[in-house]
Amino acid sequence: MKRVFGSFNQTTVYHARNLLEAAGIPVLVRNAALSSAMGELPPAECEAQLWVLDDADAPRAAELLRPPAAGPDWTCACGERLGAQFTQCWRCGADRRV
Repeated sequence: MKRVFGSFNQTTVYHARNLLEAAGIPVLVRNAALSSAMGELPPAECEAQLWVLDDADAPRAAELLRPPAAGPDWTCACGERLGAQFTQCWRCGADRRV
């Protein structure tokens, strides 16, 4: 088994689990119940962790969990230059044209 993901936010860990299981990668969540011991145990012990059962699945799992690369900035019709993460212009309110 190999650890492929960890977070103090259990929702994030279980979302990652669902993504990997949907891709056919069997996984195991560890330490999910230890978040209630925060402050009593060292922080590293309380992090919920996601492990792949087959080591051969680890590279594919890591690829599936990698955040998407940022795209290029875009320029609105009003001339405002915006970051790729924005879908609406803050200046004029126009939607980004795809």
